[in-house]
Amino acid sequence: MKPQAASNLTPASAPTPTAADRLSALAEPMRLRVVRILEMQELTVGELAKALQLPQSSLSRRLKILSQAGWLTHRNEGAATLYQFVLDDQPPLARDLWLAVRNQAATAEQAAQDDRRLESVLDQRRLDSRAYFGKVAGEWDDVRGDLFGTGFTPVALLGLLDPEWTVADLGCGTGNVSQHLAPMVKAVLAIDQSEPMLDAARKRLARFHNIEFRAGDLESLPIDNATINAAITMLVLHHLAEPASAIAEACRTLKPGGVLLIVDMVAHDRDEYRRTMGHQRLGFAEREITTFLTSAGLERVRFTPLPSHPNAKGPGLFLATGRRPEK
Repeated sequence: MKPQAASNLTPASAPTPTAADRLSALAEPMRLRVVRILEMQELTVGELAKALQLPQSSLSRRLKILSQAGWLTHRNEGAATLYQFVLDDQPPLARDLWLAVRNQAATAEQAAQDDRRLESVLDQRRLDSRAYFGKVAGEWDDVRGDLFGTGFTPVALLGLLDPEWTVADLGCGTGNVSQHLAPMVKAVLAIDQSEPMLDAARKRLARFHNIEFRAGDLESLPIDNATINAAITMLVLHHLAEPASAIAEACRTLKPGGVLLIVDMVAHDRDEYRRTMGHQRLGFAEREITTFLTSAGLERVRFTPLPSHPNAKGPGLFLATGRRPEK
């Protein structure tokens, strides 16, 4: 999808926006984020909606305001309409205005998550057979999904786990992680402080005979020292007031060479999660989580942002791992 010159995109009869029009269009934070993303990449309405996690109806109103104010150009490609912001095509006053506000268009957390979702959207576009591949190659993922489903790849990769391992699922909830681990390892210890959660997990996982359920807090685990090959916390740490204590406690249970794996949210600014879901922490920055791991005595620490699903509505996720020293 190659952008066309902006001069061919704006109707000749369109009135010239005033400086007040341009300023007014940028007065809303979300419209600033729209312009920021469209400066990086020309996108359809649907692609932009996924990148910014907005309903298309709400986004369309914002695109109309920004277009009428002269910030955006658009063109049609088949049934799709693509929008773009080209700084060099703006008049000098508008260029100066945008350069003055560009760095305030989004918080660091918002910008990082918008960028990750944009990357995911572009990855999805690259798989579009109309743009990049022949018909068969472009449709192969769909054919494979129709034949075998879409979830078998990550589950199959769990076969790389050592079948003699004992793994702790810390904050197991209703047992999603334990369900995937149980067929692949010798034993799973499913730990949660909530008895109702444990009851739900017991019912869900009744067919497995290598899962032991234990009630306990993550800051004081009911597990002996150095008895676990791997410990996993999946979307748990943000519920804790002292996540560093939980990480140190998990490290205590690991055998030499054992690994701790954490999946949680990257730092974000959705403060409403504190009220609606009881979150204690608004995600974690890379430096913060790696400091927690190294301070607990773990080595070979790694932090990896996970790809964002285009339809996901929550913040981005990360994977962090660390190993207890062999000696």
